[in-house]
Amino acid sequence: MQRTYSLKKNAQFKYVYRRGTSGGSHELVLLYVRSGALKVGFSVGKKLGCAVRRNRVKRRLRAACAPLLPRMKKGLYVFIARQPAAEADFDRLCRTVYNLLRKQNLLLPEPPEHTATRKAGGLT
Repeated sequence: MQRTYSLKKNAQFKYVYRRGTSGGSHELVLLYVRSGALKVGFSVGKKLGCAVRRNRVKRRLRAACAPLLPRMKKGLYVFIARQPAAEADFDRLCRTVYNLLRKQNLLLPEPPEHTATRKAGGLT
C-alpha cells in the first residue's frame, strides 16, 4: 500500500473514532468517515501480543487492503484488529476486509471488463 493512502496523524485517528460509522466482524472492526481523500489506517492493540505479532497483523491487513484501494470510496478508514485477527490466516483476513467494505456499501462498482468475442478467424 502506498504511503499516500495511509492515515498518519493521531488527530486523524481520533477524528475517525469520534465521528465514524462502524461495522464489525469476528476479526476486525471498520470505522469510516466520508472525506475528499482516500486514507486508510490500522489499529492493533497491545492485547494482541508482542510488537512482532502486532506488526505482522498490520502488514497482513495492509496487504489485504491494497488490491481493494482502487474500488474503495473516498473517505477515512480505520481497521481495528481484534484478538482472532492474530491467529487468522491471510485468506481469511482478505475475505473479512472485503466483506466489511461490501456490508457497509463502501466499494465502488467493478468496471466491466472488455470482452472480446471470438470468431472463426480469430479475435475481433
